[in-house]
Amino acid sequence: MNAATSTEPSTVGWVGRLKSAAQRQSDGYAPERSLSGYAGAIGVFSAYCAALALAGRATGRRLPDEVRPLDLLVGAAAVFRFSKLVSRNTVTSPIRAPFTQYSGPGGPAETIDEARGDGARRVVGELITCPFCLSVWTATTYTAGLVLFPRATRTAAAGLAVLTGADLLQLSSTALTRVATGDDD
Repeated sequence: MNAATSTEPSTVGWVGRLKSAAQRQSDGYAPERSLSGYAGAIGVFSAYCAALALAGRATGRRLPDEVRPLDLLVGAAAVFRFSKLVSRNTVTSPIRAPFTQYSGPGGPAETIDEARGDGARRVVGELITCPFCLSVWTATTYTAGLVLFPRATRTAAAGLAVLTGADLLQLSSTALTRVATGDDD
């Protein structure tokens, strides 16, 4: 009997017990939630972070000694706008369509979509319809971009921040016009 054969049954037993315990936890959590799907998403996110770290190491990039306050402000506006653009904007609904179904209109130029299917499809649908969930991935990408491609990242973030400001002005103008004209519709 070789070493691989002698450890195989204990590995299968250990893995089997782990799978069984995970399945019991998932079954007891909520039938409509896929804990294994969420665990898979955490795994993919962890692999994404590792790949970004490896890219930084391979290119010789170093973490900055400090983060500029302006990068935080512009980054927050850019992450907000990009996450809303992907998760809610009408024009990006074809990106969401394989994983979601139309539920109804949202805010201006927005739709509300609901995740469909089960397993990985549903988890992706939940991720791309939730601006808060998507913000985690977007903020990670923005942060890595500041290390790997600072000029391009700042330029793209500036554009999204300007779009955020324009959206605020559009919505403010519409609200002020309604107040001034007495139109509450």
